[in-house]
Amino acid sequence: MPGTTVPGSPTAAASTAAVPASGADVGGAPGGGVPAKGAGTAGAGSRSGESTLALKRRARRINRALAEQYPYAHAELDFRNPFELLVATVLSAQTTDVTVNLITPLLFARYPDARAMAEADAAELEAIIKPTGFFRAKTKNLLALGNRLVDEFDGVVPGRLEDLVTLPGVGRKTANVVLGNAFGIPGITVDTHFGRLARRFGWTESDDPVRIESDVAELFEPRDWTMLSHRVVFHGRRVCHSRKPACGACAVANWCPSFGLGETDPAKAAKLLKYELAPGNEQLLGKLLAETHRAAEIRMESQRRVP
Repeated sequence: MPGTTVPGSPTAAASTAAVPASGADVGGAPGGGVPAKGAGTAGAGSRSGESTLALKRRARRINRALAEQYPYAHAELDFRNPFELLVATVLSAQTTDVTVNLITPLLFARYPDARAMAEADAAELEAIIKPTGFFRAKTKNLLALGNRLVDEFDGVVPGRLEDLVTLPGVGRKTANVVLGNAFGIPGITVDTHFGRLARRFGWTESDDPVRIESDVAELFEPRDWTMLSHRVVFHGRRVCHSRKPACGACAVANWCPSFGLGETDPAKAAKLLKYELAPGNEQLLGKLLAETHRAAEIRMESQRRVP
């Protein structure tokens, strides 16, 4: 089986219907750390047919291969502080990171902190975030979020999962994004890409985000959780697509039990790659590999050039 490059991206629809309720982004009860084993959908996540040791070794080999493939993996939401990342992550529900990144410069210029957000005019806030979809529900969440931060946390984003998941529009996924990327506290971020790949890799059999988080956490050291999340999501957006994965151009094909689910011909699979791995983007990929410390900045520059 081949082992080559990677890329792909989410394309979620935007609408003004109700956004998932507070905490619904990953489901799951509040509380710090990893969910207890057995939480979530009953009977899911048994991962039969492979010893625990073999599964752990294979999982860690996949992580090493993804690290080699994506040394520039990073949080793809632009932010300068915990408040900006928290708001951007809430806005990212049912839309793309690219869309969120396009509107947050104006959003944070107008509302730079929790107090300003709490005092925002609802109509003005709706107008700014409308491109992200579900803008009425998101506006309500952001106003409530700003007020809660001001009233209960002195306007400062808390650095504990058990506090974060009590905030409007925030569940375990959002909390882990903020903890891992703004506070350096390890966390596994289970979005649709991560869940899909965790099942394809045989790391879990569950569809429940809390159970997936628990199953995957057993396979890796906590110090690896945050970067593992970035790498898996990068791979899901660039190579291991939902409908037609590019199996023939996959860096982890040798260790993936789902190889063959998608296009296995290397030439045909290469045409399915997205973002910096897509044909014609060799210059962008080379720049990312040469300047991994500037990956976020390089990505932002490349997106601004997109018409």
